[in-house]
Amino acid sequence: MRALEEVRRRGYRTALTPALAAEEQQPFATAGFDLHERLHLLRHDLTRIPTPARADTTIRRGRRRDITPALRIDAAAFEPFWRLTPEALTEARMATPRARFRVLTATDILGYHVTGLAESTGYLQRLAVDPAHFGRGHGTRLVVDALRWVTRHRCTQLFVNTQETNERALALYLHLGFQLEPSGLAVLRHDLVPDA
Repeated sequence: MRALEEVRRRGYRTALTPALAAEEQQPFATAGFDLHERLHLLRHDLTRIPTPARADTTIRRGRRRDITPALRIDAAAFEPFWRLTPEALTEARMATPRARFRVLTATDILGYHVTGLAESTGYLQRLAVDPAHFGRGHGTRLVVDALRWVTRHRCTQLFVNTQETNERALALYLHLGFQLEPSGLAVLRHDLVPDA
């Protein structure tokens, strides 16, 4: 592949794909990519939106000044490979024709989500809660906020993915009415050998 040759020429040591559905993986496998990580893909049909318990927190629109604390939470909540950079957070916010960035606050920001929509489908593109505040219903409140927003915009389904090793996130999504799709997603990797 010319693209692999170009990234090798520029000095990169590894090429990674985005999360790919099963039918999208074959050309990459043929080019020598191997499995890096599997992801669960889940779908919510938006017929029953759960009601979270009342809490002493607020969910509001994320502002520019909220990006740095949101990324600190992201770094604490995710393994290094999955942590977002400022550019990746911007990409998540621009990945769909319409999106919103929301933060959950008490005194400080405790979590955030980025949710997008395209036509009648919603996408929970990012969800992170400060690990120091796990188990207090904050993830539930953020997911329900996303579900309600896409429902108001006449979406008929909302998708989310999470790595297979993230048991906490999977349990949250299943508890809130998401269903596992029959085939998940995968990130593929190609280690590039530098020219001698």
